[in-house]
Amino acid sequence: MSEASVPDARYRWATGYLRALIQAPPGPPPGTPPEIVRLRAQRRLERLRDFLAYLGNPHRVYPVIHITGTSGKGSTAAFIANILHVAGYRTGLHTSPYLQVETEKLQIAGQLIAPERFAEEVAILDQAVRSWIARGGQPLTYGEFWTALVFQTLRSERVDVAVIEVSVGGRFDLTNVVLPEVAVITTVGLDHVRTLGPTIRDIAWHKAGIIKPGRPAITGVTDPELLAIIAAEADAVGASLTVVREGSDYWVTSTGLGTTLTDLRTGHTFPIGLLGSYQARNAALAIAAIRTFADRIGGRIDDETIARGLVTTRFPGRFEIIQETPLVILDGAHNPQKMAALLEALDALSVQGRRLALFGVLEGHDALTMATMLAKSVDMVVLTTPRAFLRTAADPVELAAACQAQGTHAVTVDDPAEALALVLEMAQPNDLIVVTGSLYLVGHVREHWYPSSLIVTQRTCWPIRRSIAIQGAESACRQQHGSV
Repeated sequence: MSEASVPDARYRWATGYLRALIQAPPGPPPGTPPEIVRLRAQRRLERLRDFLAYLGNPHRVYPVIHITGTSGKGSTAAFIANILHVAGYRTGLHTSPYLQVETEKLQIAGQLIAPERFAEEVAILDQAVRSWIARGGQPLTYGEFWTALVFQTLRSERVDVAVIEVSVGGRFDLTNVVLPEVAVITTVGLDHVRTLGPTIRDIAWHKAGIIKPGRPAITGVTDPELLAIIAAEADAVGASLTVVREGSDYWVTSTGLGTTLTDLRTGHTFPIGLLGSYQARNAALAIAAIRTFADRIGGRIDDETIARGLVTTRFPGRFEIIQETPLVILDGAHNPQKMAALLEALDALSVQGRRLALFGVLEGHDALTMATMLAKSVDMVVLTTPRAFLRTAADPVELAAACQAQGTHAVTVDDPAEALALVLEMAQPNDLIVVTGSLYLVGHVREHWYPSSLIVTQRTCWPIRRSIAIQGAESACRQQHGSV
């Protein structure tokens, strides 16, 4: 497969079809009253439930592990899915959002769904929607179609278990039509306040909404005020709640970026594949979820299997070292809680040179706070404008001013690709570059190392990119011997 390989026309049709469904920004306009926000969300959920019933309720065919949280939900979902995959389960994984390509949101048995299968499922669901509308049903929004597509495809792929990551919040998220075997709430912090806020207590209430009657829930939230909200929800619906705490349930040992977790229940030590000491909490939650799930289905997943799953987990754009000289790290820290974790992980690195940052974030996040935090920890910041359809980015000029107020040199470059080129050009071999903020920004610059076309066709976020030398040797071979 050559580097020029591109997905076929059917796949391009499918992605174009999906993008054409985007008619408005995903969140409400600023100033929308909370009751209007909730009413809109409830109507979307009702419409999706009706359409899923028309499809035969595909989301009820397989057991589900449902994960939400302000930070760590994606990594926790990746840990859980990989452990189940290593244990021999045909596992479906849905994460949101995607970084570069749509098929990232639908992973089957450790691989991105094949592009031709993706196109086939979009076409099947398109016909179902047409039939549904002809019978008096309402058209689906982008999010509703996508969620139905996930559940339908997982049924078609005959998965043994589905790991489903919430998009935003929980209670009114479109994935919250499932009745999970286990619900996981990683953390609660201030983010998406326009949709979930305005207070952190409101956000905790939204997260707690994925807890279902009689189904166990697991959380890493330990703040007494926020934990009380989650516990009250569990009590109200008759669900057990397990709180996973560092110090009483597990210990963390870090050496540089390497992290191991010791389970105080069994004494087993687990090396963690994802970098950053904060991943220990996500791994601990994954272990608790796996054990609870195994108990519920009458199975057994031993510590050796869990260990293999944790150490081999990969997740793009989350403290991802993508280049070594100069050292380049991609991390989608798009709220203050994530930014604090990123900066702590950076402090564990032994870097002889400067710290250079490329930063951009969308409106609706606490951009000024994050820019200020970042500026205090780096030597220079390049501010840019993430590209997202019908989404507005935070003003890079305003963010640059916040950085300069901390005494940190800052420049603005509107185009993300040009901003990346600038920071790479400025860096010396012993410098560190961190690209952070919006996941849309991380996905955009990741194209420099991993082109989307290869991700789709090779069905992995880490495709093999053949060197120019190999391509040149092949060209010479063709000239000498003809086509090979």
